[in-house]
This record gives sequence, C-alpha cells and structure tokens, in this order.
Amino acid sequence: MRQVYRCPLRWADMDALGHVNNVRYVDYLQEARVDLLRLHGRSALGEELAEGIVVVQHDIEFLAPLAYRIEPVTIETWVTEIRAATFTLAYEIFDEDGGGRRVYSRATTRLSPFVFAAERPRRLTADEKELLGRFLEEETADD
Repeated sequence: MRQVYRCPLRWADMDALGHVNNVRYVDYLQEARVDLLRLHGRSALGEELAEGIVVVQHDIEFLAPLAYRIEPVTIETWVTEIRAATFTLAYEIFDEDGGGRRVYSRATTRLSPFVFAAERPRRLTADEKELLGRFLEEETADD
C-alpha cells in the first residue's frame, strides 16, 4: 500500500527559471513522510515512531523540472525495507493526467528510530515493524 500526499507548492520554492528549486524537494519528502507517520504511526503506536526518528540517508533522482503552479503535486510514499534498527521509505513525486504519469523525482530515505533523551538509536519494535509492513513493497532487481 502507498500513502498519497498532495503537497502544496509555495511561491518561495521557485527558482529564477520558475521551477521548484531542487533543495525544496527534501522539504516535500519530509512533508510526505510526516504525513505517513503521523497519520498511521501515532494512531497505531503512540508517539515513538511519529516523533522519534532520524534521517540516516537521502537519495534523490531528479527526472523532470517541476514548474511552479497553484495546484499541489502528488507524492506517493511506501516502505521498501524494514531492518532491525532502520527502515527505508521510497517516494515518487508526480502529476497524473489522462495520458499517464509525469514523474518529477524518485527518492529514498533511510531512517532510524531514535531515543533523543538518551541520544542513541534504538531497534524497531514488533508493532512498529507490523505497521511499516502495511506499506512494504520490496524492490526487485529491475527497480
């Protein structure tokens, strides 16, 4: 299952050419990630997964320029890997029309649960793994 988030574009996101600046894509990924974890993590597991994670790695592939406009862009988010102390989210930023999907960017983020009071990472609980498993789409060698 993929979480769908409609991300608004802000005028300040635009570069001199009228495109969304590539730095802003990280903000969009964060908004989609927070939407997924707050919507599902808090209701199912309390505050830990929604509030206590850190980014370990971001990988972003830019495929087409996203021109600034009033309408939001669509971001799908799903889980590609669940390990003992990390999980990986994948994203696709796109628009759909009658002719198909125009993809602007694909990205992944590896995250780790973190205990901020102790300043250390922690393992995922069985409940957290079960929750993340609802969004799991394992990547194949062709991906």
